[in-house]
Amino acid sequence: MVRYLTERLPIMITPRWIDNQVSPIGIRDVLSYLLAAAERPPLGIVEIGAPPLTFRAMMKIYAQEQELRRWIFKTPVLAPKLATLWIGLVTPIPNRLAVPLVEGIVHSLVEGIVHSLVADTTRARALFPEIEPMAYREAVRLALTRISELAVETHWSGALGAARTYTLEDWEGQICEERTVLVDAPPEVVFRAFCSLGGDTGWLVWNWAWRVRGFIDKLFGGPGLRRGRRHPYALLPGEAVDFWRVEKVIPDRLLRLRAEMKTPGKAWLEFQAVPEGNRTRLVQRALFEPRGLAGTLYWYLLYPIHGKIFSDMARALGKRAEQLYRQERRE
Repeated sequence: MVRYLTERLPIMITPRWIDNQVSPIGIRDVLSYLLAAAERPPLGIVEIGAPPLTFRAMMKIYAQEQELRRWIFKTPVLAPKLATLWIGLVTPIPNRLAVPLVEGIVHSLVEGIVHSLVADTTRARALFPEIEPMAYREAVRLALTRISELAVETHWSGALGAARTYTLEDWEGQICEERTVLVDAPPEVVFRAFCSLGGDTGWLVWNWAWRVRGFIDKLFGGPGLRRGRRHPYALLPGEAVDFWRVEKVIPDRLLRLRAEMKTPGKAWLEFQAVPEGNRTRLVQRALFEPRGLAGTLYWYLLYPIHGKIFSDMARALGKRAEQLYRQERRE
């Protein structure tokens, strides 16, 4: 909730509980307490938390770590129900999570006074002196680093086969547009098909749009499409493919490209060949980690165009793989 509100709203008009104190705590520290408690007899309720902060301070610190300028103004209104509706509108967080989060911040209202929700960590310090919860800023910094390094390692698709062939998700600040196509070809042929994209081969569909995007990228100082590619179908990690950089290759299974074009965020294009019976499911993912409100607007304003291009490209890749397979069988 801190992430989405801070990144998407440069100026915030907030309820008065914005200055309520809470006791944030990093997941890593929660796990440390649980592991330590598992080795001891039942201890009853033990309150845990890092040094208290106001919700305003939490958003300000997050903005500083992301190098975002944010202005937060407080109103005399409490309105927790209105706040949960607003959170549901601005962020992808469902109400079943937004409501208890806001209630946890507000805690209680007695005669018009909002009480802070601060943990009494006296017992925690006495029972677990070896655990020193990290400060909120440190936890945010660690979380951002982990997401930046590992978010694209997460498998967005659940079970394939009977699954939908299209999904659009917004998870941990990263948007994923996924399409799948069932292909009558083995995984190694599907892999070779998507590894041949770019350069002289082009992007199979809407090549004029890719050229326009490359031209715009060059205008803003990016690499554009002028780099081409080293080899017509073989790729190595770290090499360039037009305005993409090969981030990861698993032979006959996966190709991940990281965008080096100028965008208000980080972008990846990932392809995966998943065996499914005698056929292969081609999984194509476009991932985008927006930076601030500009990044979010960029994605959703261009999504009608991106959605059409990525949908057509997935189908074209499936047909190309089938053509390659038929050609190999004839030979």
